[in-house]
Amino acid sequence: MKRLIEYPLRLFLFMSTMPVSLKAKIVLQLLVWVPLLSTVYAIFTLWGRFISLTDLVILLVGYTLCALGITVGYHRMLTHKGFEAPDWIRAFFLICGSMAFQGPALNWAATHIQHHANSDDDMDPHSPVKSFFHAHIGWILDDFRPDLQRYAGPLLKDKLVVFISNTFVLWAFLGLLIPFLIGYALGGLSGGGYALLWGGAVRMFLNHHVTWAVNSVCHTYGNREFVTTDQSRNNLLIGLLAMGEGWHNNHHAFPRSANHGMHWWQIDPSAYIIGTLEKLGIIHKVVRIAPERLAIRRISADVSEERDVLPGLHLSGVVMERGTAMVAAATTVAEVVSHAVAQQSPL
Repeated sequence: MKRLIEYPLRLFLFMSTMPVSLKAKIVLQLLVWVPLLSTVYAIFTLWGRFISLTDLVILLVGYTLCALGITVGYHRMLTHKGFEAPDWIRAFFLICGSMAFQGPALNWAATHIQHHANSDDDMDPHSPVKSFFHAHIGWILDDFRPDLQRYAGPLLKDKLVVFISNTFVLWAFLGLLIPFLIGYALGGLSGGGYALLWGGAVRMFLNHHVTWAVNSVCHTYGNREFVTTDQSRNNLLIGLLAMGEGWHNNHHAFPRSANHGMHWWQIDPSAYIIGTLEKLGIIHKVVRIAPERLAIRRISADVSEERDVLPGLHLSGVVMERGTAMVAAATTVAEVVSHAVAQQSPL
């Protein structure tokens, strides 16, 4: 029961390092379980009231903006510096990410960088090596708290990022207020309530579990094109639902790449958005991987590239040594698999 009470707290503050009162724990618990129960209720209401076009549009637009806020903003732009953008673009994507209710940007980035630094190892916050449930949401129950200084030190110098992180609650609340106001304007109080249900609670539920599926599903099910020192996988379904984040083996091989899809058929909406902004001259210095590097990584692991997650961040020697020791094993496995495939009959 104690773990169930603390779970919403860790989720909302994304493992804040600050002590929280019982009152805050109760409020945060509601913020987690209400979306889940609301989703169940929303499905139930479909039997007697089909979802309106307004509700559907609010849900899809809200889901897309919040998802891109996480994938383009929190992940590729902030955590990995996959491209450079003016402040108004950075603010837009970071605010959209905050509306997804996945915690302040700094906490999200520090947690993700720790994942890369220790992927599928003991210090990995959410590895399925412990269990699939742990990788999905159990790691939050385990009272994990990110070390901002160690894993996100360079980001603490960015005033815009710090401001948006410190005002996270404001943006998260705005993500619920906007759909309610739109629904209210179009259909009165009842319209506002349904818009809040679908565009707020259900949208939040979907954003949460699709993002968590990258941690759990994409380290368990799928294929591996590149040799890495972890168990990352490429998964088509998650790639579609998570705006391209499901090409997770590609990402672990080249963390700083703005493109996760490395082939035309690997659908990556986040990369399409980034490419469009680049062509418009709004963003620049987009990180992409040359074909020669792709070819090399298909047969050999490179721990230095896997750990190159954020410019200006220097991971400890212990992490690098452990990763280097894993390269030989990963490369050997890749060579054995490649040899076996080469020996197979084309029939």
